[in-house]
Amino acid sequence: MVLGKIVHFAADAVLVSAVLAGIKRSTGLSVATHKIENQEIKSAVVKFLNVGEWVVDQSILIISNSSYFERKR
Repeated sequence: MVLGKIVHFAADAVLVSAVLAGIKRSTGLSVATHKIENQEIKSAVVKFLNVGEWVVDQSILIISNSSYFERKR
């Protein structure tokens, strides 16, 4: 029961991080990590955001090799 909640929370966190990465890529808006004074929290937030960037990169890689998607320019 507890493990299921932890997995669900982790998946939700990854999705939020990926959404923030997508917003950053499409609009240029990003979390102002330079305003976080506590270095431990700042490091955790940067790692959290990097996970989202990685997920977006991997998703693009997988989708770009799929025949179900096409690029429209």
